Amino acid sequence: MKYRLSLATLALGAALPFTSSALDNNTREVREPEAATGLQLKKEKTAKKYMVVAANAHASKAGQLMLQQGGSAIDAAIAAQLVLTLVEPQSSGIGGGAFILHYDKENEYLTTFDGRETAPKDATPSLFLDKEGKPVRWIEAVVGGRSVGTPGILHALKQAHDKYGKLKWRHLFKPAIELAENGFNVSPRLHMLLEKELNPGLTKLSPAKEYFYPDGKPLETGTLLRNPELAKLYREIAEFGLKGFYEGKNADDIVRAVQKAAIAPGVLSLSDLKNYHSKERAPICTSYHSYRVCSMAPPSSGGIAVLQILKLLEGKKLSQYQPNDPQAIHLFTQASRLAFADRNYYIADPDFVEVPTQGLLNPAYLKQRAKLITDKDNKEVPIGDPSKGTLAYAMDDSYELPSTTHLSIVDADGNAVSMTSSIEMAFGSTVMVNGYLLNNQLTDFSLSPKVGDLWVANRVEAHKRPRSSMSPVMVFNKDDSLKLVVGSPGGSRIINYVAQTIIGVLDWGLSPQQAIDLPRVTNRNQYTTLEKGTEIAKLKPILEAKGHTVRVRDLNSGIHAIEVKDDLLVGGADPRREGAAMGESSE
Repeated sequence: MKYRLSLATLALGAALPFTSSALDNNTREVREPEAATGLQLKKEKTAKKYMVVAANAHASKAGQLMLQQGGSAIDAAIAAQLVLTLVEPQSSGIGGGAFILHYDKENEYLTTFDGRETAPKDATPSLFLDKEGKPVRWIEAVVGGRSVGTPGILHALKQAHDKYGKLKWRHLFKPAIELAENGFNVSPRLHMLLEKELNPGLTKLSPAKEYFYPDGKPLETGTLLRNPELAKLYREIAEFGLKGFYEGKNADDIVRAVQKAAIAPGVLSLSDLKNYHSKERAPICTSYHSYRVCSMAPPSSGGIAVLQILKLLEGKKLSQYQPNDPQAIHLFTQASRLAFADRNYYIADPDFVEVPTQGLLNPAYLKQRAKLITDKDNKEVPIGDPSKGTLAYAMDDSYELPSTTHLSIVDADGNAVSMTSSIEMAFGSTVMVNGYLLNNQLTDFSLSPKVGDLWVANRVEAHKRPRSSMSPVMVFNKDDSLKLVVGSPGGSRIINYVAQTIIGVLDWGLSPQQAIDLPRVTNRNQYTTLEKGTEIAKLKPILEAKGHTVRVRDLNSGIHAIEVKDDLLVGGADPRREGAAMGESSE
């Protein structure tokens, strides 16, 4: 298979001294991108020809319609994302960014499209520092114009469509335009997130507060919500392509809204929008047992971290354990500790800093790192040194609360898309323009550019892309045939959600829905979190006996996956959100 990857062997160096306590900032850790809103049990879906799994039934239907009309996987992804901007505004939208993993079956070719936001040309490393040179308070960072990066998702989708689209660009906008004009019923999840006032800016900034809180109250479940402004903009973009978004009236409106924001005005300019370009990048891949697992390269930290977790566990033979076995859970948390230690230190935009991607995925390096996994929780996990001492960065203090969505698609030709998109925190910056919300993705940069004399790799710089946890993944069989398309929202916990689901399918032989339904466990090199209200929560005393600090809480994944098995497509959607799998033979 013609994978675009490079896994050159680098020499191993000594580990750098670092303990997890240096990042223990509970005031940041307790915040999550979106709140839990209950469970909706999902049934496994099967199809013979094509399938789309997206975070809302309206979006899945839009994608399915494109596939029914002979469209490609990327056609379906575009139609679905345009609808998600409307019906799931808390999670993603055209005001944000995306990572797209695309598989071309005919040519056996895997590539990625980086539609991550970029910092404005006038942004400096001190963007989030106060007059005394200290990081600003949380509320001052995430709300308002200062946190808005140049949106990249539409550019990436158009770049992918130019190469892999089958239907005309303007045709892909029809479902979203009709839904925006005719209206949709507000979902229980959207209502509950509004009711919780998860983002403090949403009730303060116009026009968002009037749109989401008419008469000062959150939109009720079932309310018919129309968005004629978004429909009008979609018609412009459908007709004039990217110029309809990145130039002209919409660009003027974005810049005015950011620079004149009532809270924390920003520096985004017309030239930032006009000069934005998404990037086609090589994927990163590694072997796992007899499979090949591929994901997004930096500035995604999620891709490297997911692959590291799998390789660190490969020799532990997880297949000998049952799902939720306490020893398997323990091993998983320890591999995650190691992956997060490296991730928090090394990963940033590779166009600006040297990222030791090859070294971090070097099998020999990971084999050495795996020796640090013992039968006790290792709270003193050191940062590895895959660069043999040539890199000297500092740990960052980014908030990383990406409010995110994921969709998985396989079309009738066997092409596939795994796409994760985001506007950062729930409802983004809460700056609203022409019916959509702008991201607050710049808070995914480190707020502190330096620690002592060391620069933070993930510091703010003009035109730089912030580090992301988004981890779209595809898995291939030994014969290079497609096995699994998977990804999830969930902030930095995305890494654990995706890795655990892959293990469920590959090691434990679970179907996608069974793997998605597994109780979640996370460890971001701090404490171990077990999902509240599940069987796994009962493991708390067992893990504590191994030295873990354990917290039991809601874990709000949104995993969407498709497995190719026995000439069937088997899809699953996360019961923790409102997603749906739809295909040719689905209901």
